Parts: sequence; C-alpha cells; structure tokens
Amino acid sequence: MTGAPIEVRAGALTHTGLRRKVNEDAFLAEAPLFLVADGMGGHDAGDRASAAVVAEFARLCGADSLGIDDMRVALRRARARVDAIASDGRAAGTTLSGVVIADVGGAGYWLTVNVGDSRTYRFAHGALEQISVDHSVVQELIDAGELTGDAAASDRRRNEITRAIGAGSDGQADYWMVPAEVGDRILVCSDGLSGELTAQQLREILADEPDPQEAAERLIRAALLRGGRDNITAVVVDALAVGGHDDVFDTAPAGARRNEPDSDTRPRAGTPGGTR
Repeated sequence: MTGAPIEVRAGALTHTGLRRKVNEDAFLAEAPLFLVADGMGGHDAGDRASAAVVAEFARLCGADSLGIDDMRVALRRARARVDAIASDGRAAGTTLSGVVIADVGGAGYWLTVNVGDSRTYRFAHGALEQISVDHSVVQELIDAGELTGDAAASDRRRNEITRAIGAGSDGQADYWMVPAEVGDRILVCSDGLSGELTAQQLREILADEPDPQEAAERLIRAALLRGGRDNITAVVVDALAVGGHDDVFDTAPAGARRNEPDSDTRPRAGTPGGTR
C-alpha cells in the first residue's frame, strides 16, 4: 500500500448462520474498500444482489484512495445490476455499508458509505462508536422520540428498512468523512452480527483480540453462540499508519443512536421489495 494515505491490515469472515440455508451476505475486504452487503429477496435474488454490488465495487480495488464521486459512480452501476435481477417476481435488493480509504490533501480519512441497516463502527481509544445511521423504521421512530432504543429491540417493525439498493428503493447512500488515526479499528458488519451481540460485547472482543482476522472470527463465533439467527458477516480493519492531518474535518454524526434489530430485514410495509 505504498503511497496510500492509510496503511491497513484487515480480516473478514462470513457465515450462513444456524437457521438459514443460503448466505445472502457478501463482503469486500481489499484496499481501499472494506464493505458488507446483506441481500434480500431470497435464494437466487438476495445472494445475487449482494454479490453483484460487491463485484461492482471490486473493480475499484488496488487504488491508493477513492473519493465520493468514485463511490457514486460505482453505486449507480451497482443499482443497475441489482435492478436487472429478478426471481419468481420478487424484487432483489441489498444493503451496503463500510469504509473506503480517502485522501484529503495528503491526509488519511475513512470515507464511510451506508444504505440500509448493515453497520459501520469505529473502535478507538477504548470506545466503540457507530458511525453509520440505520435506514430503518425503528431508527426513524427513535429519532422522532416515539421509541426508545430498548423498545426497538422487540418492536415488530425492527426488521423493516427504509432504503436499499434495489427492492423498489432509489438506493441513495449516506456518506461521512472521518479523519483516521493510527490505532483506529473499523468494524463493518451485517445485522446478523449486530442483532446478536450488544455494543458492549462487540467492544470487548475488538479490544481483546489484536489480530483483525482473529477478531472477525471471534465475533462470528460469539454471534453463533447467541443463536446465529441470520447470515453473519464481519470485516475488521486496523489503521497501522496514517497521513498527516493539518485541517481536520469530520462529517460523521456524533453518538449515532443504537437499536437492536433481529435476524431478518425487509423493506418497510407499503413499499416495493422482498424479504431476506
């Protein structure tokens, strides 16, 4: 990664889980992209959708860094590929979340992208922060003050997402620029992980295991021990060296609200789309 604004080491793992027959998750863990896609629409729809999105973004691997324009072009192409997938009349779709290495005046940044309810976290200085904000019905209710985080875990709408790539959604993504620091650890995961483990459990494993591949494997094992109700994917990325920051700016929302989705996600009622 000579010349890259962030030098990284990464580990990743995906598992079908204990209740599903097909793994509809897909991931990309090759610099400068670290992404997770969680498909919906069932076999031959959801798995194809997530794989198609990852394949489109994989075309950008090998660059030292990427920008928002690169991501928007790739997302537009990925959306077209997902829209072309159909199975038994169901509209395929997928979430997408993660980070790419970005360069701002020679300084290293995490360019975070999110569509849906897969999640991107940053573990730094002993604290775990959710960078992404879920595109979900319960998150909207939490933001409106109509639902508490604790109540969201058991709310019947907890699996309904409000944005996706495909599934009748326009797939618009949120982007944030987060200044990177040496020692940062990024976790990108599907809701099969965040739905089984609490933030404290995630933090403890990330803090305890120094190797990113071992950390990803321990996270998956922990989710399986707690039920493994959905496909489970974890990508762990460590910042080993970072380009200097003279004029630091940070566009990530402070203290993103946390909810606890269960194992299955679907577009919100009344909108086109399938289930996964």
